[in-house]
Amino acid sequence: MSAAVGTSNKATGLRAFFAASRRWLDSEIDYGAVPEEKAERIDWLRVLPFLLMHVACLAVIWVGWSPVAVAVAVGLYALRMLAITSFYHRYFSHKTFKTSRPMQLIFAVLGASAVQRGPLWWAAHHRHHHAHADKDTDAHSPRHQGFWYAHVAWFMNRKNHRTRHELVRDFARYPELRFLDRYAMLIPALLAISLFVSGMLLERFASGLGTNGWQMLVWGFVISTVVLYHATFTVNSLAHSFGRRRYATRDDSRNNVWLALLTFGEGWHNNHHHYPGSARQGFFWWEVDLTWYFLRLLKALGLIWDVRPVPPRIRTARLIADGITPAEARR
Repeated sequence: MSAAVGTSNKATGLRAFFAASRRWLDSEIDYGAVPEEKAERIDWLRVLPFLLMHVACLAVIWVGWSPVAVAVAVGLYALRMLAITSFYHRYFSHKTFKTSRPMQLIFAVLGASAVQRGPLWWAAHHRHHHAHADKDTDAHSPRHQGFWYAHVAWFMNRKNHRTRHELVRDFARYPELRFLDRYAMLIPALLAISLFVSGMLLERFASGLGTNGWQMLVWGFVISTVVLYHATFTVNSLAHSFGRRRYATRDDSRNNVWLALLTFGEGWHNNHHHYPGSARQGFFWWEVDLTWYFLRLLKALGLIWDVRPVPPRIRTARLIADGITPAEARR
């Protein structure tokens, strides 16, 4: 009897592992109908690659560092942060500007390289967040689920694995976006491979740079991505917990200058929840918003247009006394 039970448990474990590994490659493999209490649990097998990325940071002990590897890591952090903030957030989630279909695909590819799932999944969950911000139905509210759940655990469970296509019908009609969303690991895998090959070529033809394939992979992909993860996640956790509230929104959103610098403007989160329809989140000249400056550059180059600013009346609406007077807000 015990042998039969052991064999059965092994078979169940193998089935679970293979099902999880298929979801690593194909995001559209859903869990089907599962009880609510099970849907809230973390699927440790499915999120194993995410966990291993953190462990892989320790490989820096063996691969060492070089100026070029660190520079690549910083550069890819900046590029992919802009891809998340400009494209996944301000374009796919809120449609704060317009662009051509080819550029839309390029924006989606750049966003996918950040290893934060596909553009449809990201935008759909973000739209759901704005519709339910800090209510008990919000997928990641520190008020209701706690800090760490809002920071990372919310996307690790079964409940939030599915792409809510019904919330992104405007973009789900594009087959190229559905492909990127379904096979979300394709672009990150190509990026990782290209970094490794680049490192090998530099070792072979520019050995004076002191880098190699493994070093470029660890710094350019692993470390850069993990730092990018948690910088992005702070908007869901810290930006709903710490900072100042300028506007009387129906949620806990805060403005936090340090998060704004880290996330290229996303830390002006109370501004954003007050008026999510603007491509600009730093509402005033002294609120540094690198994403807004980047979008203005793209507009000047003719790559995007109809970029939506902050209407003057929005700056003065629902103000909370925090040192900003209506007269100052109108400037």
